[in-house]
Amino acid sequence: MPLAKRKPEWGIILIILGFQLMVYDVNMRRVDAIPTLPNNRSNNPDTQHGIHAAQINPSRTLLATGARHSADIAIYRLPTLDPVCIGENGHRDWVFDMCWLDDQFLVSGSKDTKVALWRINEDLIDFPNANGEDEEQTCPSYGHIVPVAVKECRTAQKIRSLCFNQEYKEIAVLSLNSYIHLFNAETFSQKLSRKLPNCQDNVCIACQPHGLYAVGCRSYTLLLDPRTLQAVKKIASRYSGCGIRSASFQENILTVGTGLGMLMFYDIRAGKYLESSINSSRTVVLKASKGYVFPEEEMDGFQQIKYVPAIYTHCYDASGTRLFAAGGPLPANLVGNYAGIWQ
Repeated sequence: MPLAKRKPEWGIILIILGFQLMVYDVNMRRVDAIPTLPNNRSNNPDTQHGIHAAQINPSRTLLATGARHSADIAIYRLPTLDPVCIGENGHRDWVFDMCWLDDQFLVSGSKDTKVALWRINEDLIDFPNANGEDEEQTCPSYGHIVPVAVKECRTAQKIRSLCFNQEYKEIAVLSLNSYIHLFNAETFSQKLSRKLPNCQDNVCIACQPHGLYAVGCRSYTLLLDPRTLQAVKKIASRYSGCGIRSASFQENILTVGTGLGMLMFYDIRAGKYLESSINSSRTVVLKASKGYVFPEEEMDGFQQIKYVPAIYTHCYDASGTRLFAAGGPLPANLVGNYAGIWQ
């Protein structure tokens, strides 16, 4: 599943392509590969199932992402992307998502239904390399850390997405059995779980600052009251079989990426999708191009459905005037990727 994140000024974009962490220089239009971080248990191909998450800490000094073993995490310095450490023994299965609580504390969620709390302290960040070798060595070494705490997420089956609610000091956890769970960020204890109403394929969650949670589902986006987790509104996706694959808030605008290669924008205050003009009721939609997909002959099926990539991730730059989106095929028998920038 392709995912991507970026630095706020968009000098570079960090892109995940399956098992690879790539850096795209927007100005130079050049792509470089960053080695994934291995440990002793990651040499077996059975432990390598790709990278599924990437998050940058609030001060933009550290990048957290997946390691070569899909159950481990990896931390890199920014902007140099030198390795800092690998986080081990927190999970037994794929890490699907992460969220930073501050510049040092990170939470990860996994298919094993557990959430892990990690601390990347200043001593580790300032330590140049573990073996005392020259900083200009070809392969810088890195530290190894274990989680501060690991908690089983009760009532969960396969944790899919996380977000940190700064206002309430809570970690919202979304699991694939249609539950949302809240953890106290200060005590790292589970405080509430609630079944989502008729919610299928719930794979993404976003938090509006001082406001709502948004959960992406198969045919709509569900808005939840952060205090009670009660449903406030269901926002239909406007297109049949669309599926919401990514969500984010930009003040009062909810942006959703869909399984049909479209991005749509919902005005929370106005209670409707953005329209192209005052005199038109046409919904504003950004449509992705095909990108890369293999094998292409798989798309020439009986119904001749035109292939489009799912939008698995998107984000705005610091000014809010440019939007980056990335994704790839939904069908498991296809391999591919897509990335685009709108301004």
